[in-house]
Amino acid sequence: MEIRALTQPEQKYTYAQSMQLEGQTGCIGHLRGDFAPSGYGFYTSWTDTREQWKTDEFKAGLDGVINAMREDKGLLHNRYDMGAYVKKSPESAFKGNYCTEYGFRVDMEKHAFLLRCNPTKGDYNFYCYCYVKEWLDKHMAKAEQGIRFIDPHYKEKFRIPDGGKIIIAYDWGEKAEKTCRFIDEYHTEVGSSLYHICEFAERMERNGHTYEPKPEEPQAAKAPKKKEYER
Repeated sequence: MEIRALTQPEQKYTYAQSMQLEGQTGCIGHLRGDFAPSGYGFYTSWTDTREQWKTDEFKAGLDGVINAMREDKGLLHNRYDMGAYVKKSPESAFKGNYCTEYGFRVDMEKHAFLLRCNPTKGDYNFYCYCYVKEWLDKHMAKAEQGIRFIDPHYKEKFRIPDGGKIIIAYDWGEKAEKTCRFIDEYHTEVGSSLYHICEFAERMERNGHTYEPKPEEPQAAKAPKKKEYER
């Protein structure tokens, strides 16, 4: 089994996505787990995204991946081995919302398993997001073109990378940063709202708002704090 560090574009897919993105990327669900206060336990919970894609082949693949990582000195053997493992893989580190996290990917024939790890006591120590590999890779390839922002006459104003931010200046004087996600060539998510790119341009102009790209910065997505252990 080959395990490698996530690329920067892949890091975004180790967090919860909108329903639109879940469908386009073939997200089946995710496994969340921790090693208990001792660092040697192994408690997990599973969340379905698209239960209809949870085939017997997928279940066998997920079990095989997790069991392989549970072996001695493996990434998921215990919290201490996870800490040692990620130190040997500095290329896997990326900036999370409140700490440095570490990302890895394992591919099977039809499925991709993307892990986000955090060897910190008191937090969930890992999330494993599971995808239909072909769908995920196809979507990420399209997203490389970036997100277009146009005026109401379809003239391109600028582009930002998938997961980049814009700054909206409202007509009443306030400003807001909005994270944007690529859906397809003509649709984007701005914050939590889905727009056709022309609809967004028309709405901004009609309401007297302006917007511009925010300079690129390391991506960070919010991860929930640990509250209780689950079996």
